[in-house]
Amino acid sequence: MFYNNQLYKEDLLNCIENNDFTKLKDTNILITGASGMIGSLIVDTLLYSNELLNLNINVFALGRNKTALKKRFLSNINNPKLSFIIKDINKALTTNIDFDYIIHAASNAYPYAFSIDPVGTMMTNINGVNNLLNYGKSHNLKKFLFVSSGEVYGQGDNEVKAFDEDYYGYVDITNPRSCYPNGKRAAETLCISYYNQYGIKTVIARPAHTYGATATKNDNRAATQFINNIINNEDIVMKSNGLQLRSYCYVADCVSALFTILLKGKEGNAYNVANKKSNITIREIAQTLTTLYNKKIIFENPSDVELKSFNPVSQSVLNAEKIENLGWQAKYNIEEGLKRTVTILKEI
Repeated sequence: MFYNNQLYKEDLLNCIENNDFTKLKDTNILITGASGMIGSLIVDTLLYSNELLNLNINVFALGRNKTALKKRFLSNINNPKLSFIIKDINKALTTNIDFDYIIHAASNAYPYAFSIDPVGTMMTNINGVNNLLNYGKSHNLKKFLFVSSGEVYGQGDNEVKAFDEDYYGYVDITNPRSCYPNGKRAAETLCISYYNQYGIKTVIARPAHTYGATATKNDNRAATQFINNIINNEDIVMKSNGLQLRSYCYVADCVSALFTILLKGKEGNAYNVANKKSNITIREIAQTLTTLYNKKIIFENPSDVELKSFNPVSQSVLNAEKIENLGWQAKYNIEEGLKRTVTILKEI
C-alpha cells in the first residue's frame, strides 16, 4: 500500500528532512486518529525516520477500529516499534505508558459527519483533549500537539485578506454544523487552560483545507471527491458554484508543518498551516484537475443532507507567516500536490 510506494516515500522523506527528528530519539509517541488522513501519514513518517536514522522511536497508533488500523499499516504490521491502542478517545486512557509526546489528530473532519453526528463531532474534540491531557498530567508528558482546524476563524471580514492567529471571525452557534469549529475552539481553550493551570506544554496547529492520497473513504470534502472522480475516470461533479476561496495544503506539507510545531513551536501558541501558493476557489481546484486529466465539470443539485453540511464561510485564507518564521515552507503548490495525489492513488 502507501508505505511501499516510491512517491509516497518521497513525501515521508520530505517531512523528515525538514525537521530535526533526532530530538525524538528513544521516545514514546502517541498518535490519535492514526488511521485518518493526517494521523496515518504521521505514523508512517515516524516509522520511516526509525529506518533512516535508527531513532528507536516507539510509535503508538490509537484508533477505534482494530481492523482499520491493521489494514492501513499492513506493511508495518510486524514492526516492533509500532503498537496499536484500540480506544474511543471519548473514554479515559487505561494504559500505563509514559508518552513523551502526544499528537492528537482524532476528529470527525468531513462534512457528512457534521450533519449526521454533530454531538459526537463536538464532544470528541472536547473529551479527547481533556482525557489525553489529564492522562499526560500524571504520566510525565513532555509536549502535547493538538491538531485543530482553520475553521476556528469562522466567517471573517472579507476585507481581511488572510487570517492571523489572533484574528477570529463569526461562527453561528445556532447552526448544527458549528459543532466542528466550536468543538475545536473549546478544545484549544482547554489546551491553553491545562498549560496555564498545570504547566503541561501544549501547542496548537490550525491546518488549512488539507488534501492528499491518504484521505479516508468516507471523506466527502469537495477536493477529495474531485480527486476520486479523476481516479474513477469520471467527469468532476460540483454541487455548488464553487466560488468559496480557501487556503489549501498538501497532506505531506501539512505533516511536515506539524512536526515543526511539535519540535519548535512555543508552548501556549497556535500556528496556522497553509501554503501561500495554494489560495484558490473550489471551482479552480476542479478546473485544475479537468485541465490536467482532460475531463469536464458537471453541476448537480446537492441533496438536503449535503446542503446541511456545506461550509457557510465564503473566504478562509490563512496567514502562515508565523510557522514560516520557525523555518517551515510548503513544498508543493496546488497543481503539484494534486498530481502527486492522483499518481500515488493510481499506483497503489
